[in-house]
Amino acid sequence: MSRRTVSSILACVLLVLLFALAAPLPVPYVTMSPGPTVDVLAETKGKEIVQVDGHRRFDTDGRLELTTVSVTSPTKELSLAEALTAWFDKTRAIYPRDVVYQPEKTVEDVQTESSVQMVSSQDTAIAAALSELGYKLPVVTEVLAVTKGAASEGKLKTRDKIVSVNGTEITDAASVSEAVQKVGVGGDVEFVVRRGSDTKTVNVTTKASPDDPDKAVVGIVVGEGFEFPFDVSVNISDDIGGPSAGLIFSLAVYDTLTPGALTAGHNVAGTGTISPDGTVGPIGGIQQKIVAAADSGAEIFLVPPDNCAAALAAEVDDEEIKLVKATNMHSAVESIKASAQDENAELPRCE
Repeated sequence: MSRRTVSSILACVLLVLLFALAAPLPVPYVTMSPGPTVDVLAETKGKEIVQVDGHRRFDTDGRLELTTVSVTSPTKELSLAEALTAWFDKTRAIYPRDVVYQPEKTVEDVQTESSVQMVSSQDTAIAAALSELGYKLPVVTEVLAVTKGAASEGKLKTRDKIVSVNGTEITDAASVSEAVQKVGVGGDVEFVVRRGSDTKTVNVTTKASPDDPDKAVVGIVVGEGFEFPFDVSVNISDDIGGPSAGLIFSLAVYDTLTPGALTAGHNVAGTGTISPDGTVGPIGGIQQKIVAAADSGAEIFLVPPDNCAAALAAEVDDEEIKLVKATNMHSAVESIKASAQDENAELPRCE
């Protein structure tokens, strides 16, 4: 055996040993994989996911599936071996950890942010659906989240509509903060809120902010909400957070409030944020969501326009699932209706 051969074998052995030692070490990355899909037209725990009170609901058929990605938990460290495995898996993606989880945010911060996004996206999705149906909706300021252990816990509730704070009429989220700051740390704040059909007065004593002892807080997140002409809710698991289900929520609400089955019994999936006027915005993890939709049997996947280029690189057969560009709520409705009437209909495809 030549000296060169011996050196090569030794180098290979050392390389294998080095990898074996390094494989378990953590790396600053997270992975995204295809997650579960949820049919928003279905039932959960014996009740329809889309709940309506005060308006006739119509029977429907088919599936409208929101899609998700499974992301490495903020409490889990990814090993080098796991990162390399994901790198070579075409259905998964790998991202720097601080792109997904900002280092200055705690796990509780991430969970609160996700909860706020879900409440906001559901309300905006309902607003988009009702706007498509011709309703004009007044904008209000509402509670999007109540911090666990905060002064407001057990007093204020998510989706409380804030009418006034200490007698000051509330016109936006900033006016809530201004009214709270006026009383200072340890001061009493009187909230008048609409909760469902009731108007309630709630008293909260402020606490000092964990980040600034001179700043008064009551432990709520407030933002834009809407006055709906009747009660509509989307009862989805708390484990599914973020705004990317907005488009599918809107379509499910629209389908529930209109005669007939929007999908005509077909399986439609999609993703995208939505604004009150129905504009569809981009999201992350598009390729993984398309793979999940294809695995669930979806025939059409609704894609935000800004995600079309990335969507075309998804590891799916383009004859198996049609990638349809959804510019807004109206175009998505029209595409689904056209496809339901004729499976060979010309649709605005991602190209």
